[in-house]
Amino acid sequence: MIFVVATAAMLIFAAATQGFMLVKSRWYESALLLLVAFTLFRPGFWMDMVDAPYREVPPAQFEQALGEIGPRDHLMVRVEGLDAYGAPTSFVVQVPATEGSSGSERLDSLGLHLMQEDGKVLVDTTDFGSQADKLGFDFDQQIVSVRIPRDQLPKELMWIPGLLLFALIVLLQRRRRGAGKSREALA
Repeated sequence: MIFVVATAAMLIFAAATQGFMLVKSRWYESALLLLVAFTLFRPGFWMDMVDAPYREVPPAQFEQALGEIGPRDHLMVRVEGLDAYGAPTSFVVQVPATEGSSGSERLDSLGLHLMQEDGKVLVDTTDFGSQADKLGFDFDQQIVSVRIPRDQLPKELMWIPGLLLFALIVLLQRRRRGAGKSREALA
């Protein structure tokens, strides 16, 4: 199915960039064809706007969230603080679900030790050479936000409005082509 849709998207993209499909395309038809091609290539772009792939949880629930995710999932964690040279840093890291049946066990196997201080979640230490160390966690950095994956509608549903828009463009161009043929017959 993906091969068929990708092939259709490439043909629609070619029609849009060349300005001709059934008849010479008007500028807005070319723009809409580009939109259709993009939708067929990247339906997840639109689906993420309609149905968010992550939900925000308070940083204090980091350990609990790590215990909730599936074995192939990951948390999106925003960290702020100082890097090893003392310069301010801010980054987002994907924290995978490591071995363990609870959030506490997964945190230990990650090599990450946290503490709460004044309502903030801070990195206390990371085990040397651990996965947390490799991900960039460092002493005294603050975990600012935690996003956990959530069930999302299938992104392929976005193909439906894209293909409907394509059908509208085909209808408009067929009507114009039919009007052109009837003018030729009158002449």
